Amino acid sequence: MEAAACSPAAFAARPRDPHADCFRLERLCLEALRHEAMAWPKPGLVTPVDSGSHSDMHIGTFLASIDALRGSFAMLALAGARGLPFTVLQAIGIEAERKMLRATGGVNTHRGAIFNLGLLAAAAARRRADAALAQLDCGAVVARVWGADIAAGRRKSPASHGNNVFKKFAAGGARTEAADGFPTVYNIGLPSLRRHLAAGHDRETAQIGTLLALMEHLPDTNLLWRDGAGGLDFVRHSAAAFNRAGGVDAPGWRDRLLALHRAFVERNLSPGGSADLMAASWAAHGFETFSL
Repeated sequence: MEAAACSPAAFAARPRDPHADCFRLERLCLEALRHEAMAWPKPGLVTPVDSGSHSDMHIGTFLASIDALRGSFAMLALAGARGLPFTVLQAIGIEAERKMLRATGGVNTHRGAIFNLGLLAAAAARRRADAALAQLDCGAVVARVWGADIAAGRRKSPASHGNNVFKKFAAGGARTEAADGFPTVYNIGLPSLRRHLAAGHDRETAQIGTLLALMEHLPDTNLLWRDGAGGLDFVRHSAAAFNRAGGVDAPGWRDRLLALHRAFVERNLSPGGSADLMAASWAAHGFETFSL
């Protein structure tokens, strides 16, 4: 297929069944979550090899959670296609969280991913339905259509790790990232992913390279909650050193990441925010690149 046929404008111009489109968007979301879960090595994070810095979850927990989310992303996309407000998306997301928690025995595996991927899927469907949005990327659609309500929602939301970190460290977290149009995804994650794929890396390696790029730059509230500013600085400096040494392009990169993994586990550090945005970057790659 010609590149022009895969552009957002061309995609928006083609008549399609919105329900079918929404399930295609969901497939990309679930695929992104499975790829993130199965990628190895990922410092401090759950992989098929071990549970990283997590004592309450393992790869089976993640896969059960992903299976439980089937249907939720399609509902979010359909709500987006219908032009429904953020309060409706939020209600669908809360129900998706309940499904996740039932499947995992109360363990939060994917709350951030539900929020990020759900909004991006809703934006992709909304862009499909509204020609005025056809030239925007999905992050920009989120910011334009729901950004103000997302930002206002922080002031109304109950106490949480994210809100406590926000108050203590003034770190924006997932709500600020979304309200601003996912700048970390579109300015760091997606360019890194595409650069690694263009260099000939397989999907897993490209995603791990993207994870390390995100870890270097993201003020990850998961890290701030676990170990304060010192933990965040340790992760960002470690990722920066890995990237400066050639990242996944350098020979022996897996051994270096395994050493970093052990160091993160020793300090109980898990860059979960970066992992969520790695999955969001893969989903955005699909939403922005492929004919759905």
